[in-house]
Amino acid sequence: MKVLYDTNIVMDIVLDRKPYSESAIRLFTMTERGTVTGVLCATTLTTVHYLVGRELGMIRAHHILRVLLSLFEVAPVNRAVLESAWNMKWKDFEDGVLHEAARESGVPIIITRDRAGFSEATLSIMSPDQFLDMRESLN
Repeated sequence: MKVLYDTNIVMDIVLDRKPYSESAIRLFTMTERGTVTGVLCATTLTTVHYLVGRELGMIRAHHILRVLLSLFEVAPVNRAVLESAWNMKWKDFEDGVLHEAARESGVPIIITRDRAGFSEATLSIMSPDQFLDMRESLN
């Protein structure tokens, strides 16, 4: 099962934002173990690198980027993704880009803490806890 993690999920674990980091750790562990295929939008990687560099320094940012690239597939952002996101006219363009990058990459589920930002999504939108509960019920 492929899932795309929103930028806020990645930042929860990277910056250890309690209480959200606990669910993020469980999600990342599933990706690391291969029980789910974790996908990040290309823009998530650039955003995380920038924010971590600003908060924790560039050495840490480079390390985190290497780790993310080793664990996750990357949903590309190209002209078609950007134009499709723009044409959706969502309030938050970034959320539209994540949605369209996931859709173009064949990823059916986006995991986010910002469900309201994806209210018009055609993909399944789940909170970390909803996804974890669903996975546990399947086992």
